Amino acid sequence: MLHRFVSQKPFHLENGSVLPGIEIAYHTYGKLNESGSNVVWVCHALTANADVESWWPGLVGPGCTINPDDHFIVCANIIGSCYGSSGPLSQNTETGTPYYNRFPVVTIRDMVNAHILLRRHLNISTVSLLMGGSMGGYQVLEWAISEPSIVQKLFLIATSAAESAWGIAIHEAQRMAIEADPSWKEDSEKAGAAGLKAARAIGMLTYRNYTAMIQQQQDPDADKTDNFKAASYMRYQGEKLVNRFNAQSYWLLTKSMDSHNISRGKGGSIPEVLNGIGQPTLVMGITSDLLCPVIEQQKISAAMPRATYIEIDSMFGHDGFLVEANLIGKYLKNWLQG
Repeated sequence: MLHRFVSQKPFHLENGSVLPGIEIAYHTYGKLNESGSNVVWVCHALTANADVESWWPGLVGPGCTINPDDHFIVCANIIGSCYGSSGPLSQNTETGTPYYNRFPVVTIRDMVNAHILLRRHLNISTVSLLMGGSMGGYQVLEWAISEPSIVQKLFLIATSAAESAWGIAIHEAQRMAIEADPSWKEDSEKAGAAGLKAARAIGMLTYRNYTAMIQQQQDPDADKTDNFKAASYMRYQGEKLVNRFNAQSYWLLTKSMDSHNISRGKGGSIPEVLNGIGQPTLVMGITSDLLCPVIEQQKISAAMPRATYIEIDSMFGHDGFLVEANLIGKYLKNWLQG
């Protein structure tokens, strides 16, 4: 069920900016048990929303490993997004108009601090399992460090402890595509739509890989000279995202990913900070992931004192963390059962 939490207290961002208040859209599934020990909190990735059952079917939902019959499941939309939480499309209460491109840049740490406000509002004192893939994993790591006595176990997949130069380069290329659209800074919900289509196409090249593209999008007709299946697929994916997402949010959230580094301000290296995360953790990598290769998950697992590492052999690349939900659920269930 979709809910909204509104805080009218000033919300201080890591960069020094202050929002006059924040709104968080979130979904809950199942019921909190009497001891409050059955909370599973799912952190979502870049363009997902709070309705985790809709985008992670096979892993979260009735009959799945994360089952609302057993767990009280929470998933909150990140600030900076366009799915109900404070972001470019939300109204600035000080001006009475939407922020659009004037919404301040936020960090992963800011997103987690917003989640923590919601956790307190829901009177949740223990998060039994905190889980997320890709950008969702960034939030899981930050939160585990921020509230070690609250978060009991972690599940991380297709993620890293800091954004790599490779990831930043991809994001910059995507932002350049958005910035090339002269409308992208307009005060409009559709600002930058053409640029976002191109940015999504760039992203698709990293979400999948050569093998998946050949198997699924190769044209069998050797006489063809135009209108190739792969080209149509890229345009379709761009159009599909534009119909459900906002270019200014996309630009902003890629900036948030660029600044991800769990050691920032911690007085130690990434391995040292990871070594201080004491919760039992399942770390999962996908063999064909080009965007966040398994070396990133291997580094996390090697540095964390109570981590278990599993590698999935999948042709679906980074998107495998969504596509292979049933297989992921089996591994997660076995790990949770010890």
